[in-house]
This record gives sequence, C-alpha cells and structure tokens, in this order.
Amino acid sequence: MTEPRFPQEGVANTTYPCGGCGARLEFAPGTTAMQCPYCGFRQEIAAGEREIREIPFAELANLARKPVGSIGKYVFVCQRCAARTETNETASMCQFCGAPLVIEPGASGQLVPEGVLPFAFDRPAVSTHLKKWTSSRWFAPTALKKVTTAESTKSTYIPHWTYDSQTVSVYTGARGEYYYVTESYYENGERKTRQVRHTRWYPARGQVARNFDDVLVPASTQLPLPELDKLAPWPLLDSAPYQPQFLSGHFALRYDVEPENGFEEAKNRMAPVIADDCKYDIGGDTQQLNSVDTRHNNVTFKLMLLPVWVATYVYAGKNWQILVNGRTGEIHGQRPWSKVKIAIAVVIALIVIAAIVYLVATKGHSTGTTHHSVTHH
Repeated sequence: MTEPRFPQEGVANTTYPCGGCGARLEFAPGTTAMQCPYCGFRQEIAAGEREIREIPFAELANLARKPVGSIGKYVFVCQRCAARTETNETASMCQFCGAPLVIEPGASGQLVPEGVLPFAFDRPAVSTHLKKWTSSRWFAPTALKKVTTAESTKSTYIPHWTYDSQTVSVYTGARGEYYYVTESYYENGERKTRQVRHTRWYPARGQVARNFDDVLVPASTQLPLPELDKLAPWPLLDSAPYQPQFLSGHFALRYDVEPENGFEEAKNRMAPVIADDCKYDIGGDTQQLNSVDTRHNNVTFKLMLLPVWVATYVYAGKNWQILVNGRTGEIHGQRPWSKVKIAIAVVIALIVIAAIVYLVATKGHSTGTTHHSVTHH
C-alpha cells in the first residue's frame, strides 16, 4: 500500500548570502565559484571531504530512503523573506523574492547524489547554441534560421543513475559460413556465369565476459526520454563530488525512478553490447543467437546530477521545447518541418526511382536469362 503523499512542511534548505552586498550567491556556470548577480562578488566553492563513490548494489536495502511514491511536495521556507514555496524540486527559487533554495543533503527523503556535473556555460550562450541548431535543421522552414534566442531558459540538474557491472554471459546460437555457387545464364545470346552466395549453418555455444562502467539511466520521467538520451555523451570525468552550492541559482529535479528499476533499464542497455560480443565470439560470416544468459557480478551504482538547459523558442506563434546539454551544447527537441521542402524531396526521389525502374525495364526487354549447369565450389 502506497503511503499518502503529504507536503513536507519546512524542509531544511539553504540560501547563500552575498559577502559583498548581502543579496544572494548563485553558482556561475563555467567556474568553480558562486557569484552575486548584483555586485559581482565571487566566492570559490571549497573542495569538500566527500568523494564520488560507487555504492555496492547489495547495500541498497540498508540505505535510508523513502519510496518514491510516498514523498509529497517539499515546502521551502525562504531564509530571506520567510515566504513558503511548495515544489517537487530539490533546488528551486523563492516564488516571491527569487532567492535560491537548495534542499539540505539528507532532507529530501531520497538518496543523496554522489556527484554533480556543473553547468559549463550561461544563459546567453544558450542562444548561441540555439542559433547554430536552427540554421542546420534539414527540411526546416527557411524562416527558422531567424530564430536565434530562446523565449525561456531554465537551468536544471537532471538526476541519472549510473551502473557498473562485471558480466558473464553464456550463449547458444549458430555460425553461418558463406559458400558460392556458379550459375550459368544467357544474355543477348551469349553464355555467361555468375556467383550466387549461400550459407551453411553450424551450431555454436560459448561464454563471453564484459565489464560495464557508468551505464547511464535517466532517473526522472519529467522530460522526454528519447531527447534526454540523445544529449549523450556526458563528460562524467569532469564531475565534482556533490555539494549543494553547485545547485544555488539553478533548479534540480528529484528522482522518480527507483534505483532497482533503473538497474533493469541498465540491463536492457547492456544487452545489445553483450549480443555483439556473443556474435563476435561465434565468428564466421554471419551469426544467429538463440539464447543469452547473463550473470551480473559486483554491481555498483550512484546518483549523479547532469546539467540540462530546458529552453523554449517561439516559431509561427507556437512554443517549441528543446533540451541543451549544459556541458557540450548538444541540442535535441521539437522543431517545425517544411511541407514544401519535404514535398520537393519526395518528388525528386520518385523521379530517381522512376528513372531506375525505366532503365532496368529497358535492359530487361533486351535480355533473356536462362539458368543452366550449376556447379559447386
């Protein structure tokens, strides 16, 4: 039975006051410091004692956490104006004075992130990446190139699970080896030969091993998964041990995918790689896989926060959402299509196909093909 999801009153949160003017400090993308948006005062984020750890999956049952479905909205009380902000985010802004609100580690009812990949560029740079993106879209309306700024941008840390696993897989299948048959035929009264490929199959079985490192699985369903996955690769080696200062002035989603469910998805992402390993082990010219039984050993996991600019641009009176990788500038999301350009491309393709069919048909009229003496190599 799922516990009721009541708001969590007065969740412990932190705001970082400016040492210059008393306003607020926000993490400055592309740096290792917090900066005041008013007076420019900067404060370096001191290296903490924490390190990014790989947590043994076997220890998951002993970690303090609440089920995802039982956690209600957080109620932040702003330390500047005492206003109350109700949100599902672990980092947000006061809805009255705009002060950054960052939940205290351990107060979320969830596992604390091990690491954070900080934003590498600021809001103005999002427009630069957007301009490059809109000008390079195939089959987009020409006027889309004029879109160079985003209507809204929201710097948001998205939770992801990473998994390491030492896998051993036992497989059964078949190895295919090509052989060729020489066939004779006549063309314009002239006898010719050609090679036709066939396959002999042989049973195969074996075992392969592979160590997976940092298989990424999004831990939030609040953004479209296909677009989120396309933002990869992520430079995880640039990550820093989690400190709430990196979240100040930005937003952070809490995870709504449990680590157990995330591991099942990680297995699905490992499976194609393991299948390729099995096929390589089978050898031959082509392969078939009948069964693969995989054991996962020494599994570890961790929770990471990855930077995404969630942006919206306006075209033809409509809002279009895009996601921007906050480290690399990679963009994926919604875009308009030009019906005229697509129609022209279709017409050209049909003309090319018709020309090919005509040439084949013309050649066929002047060619008589008869199969004769088949010899095997």
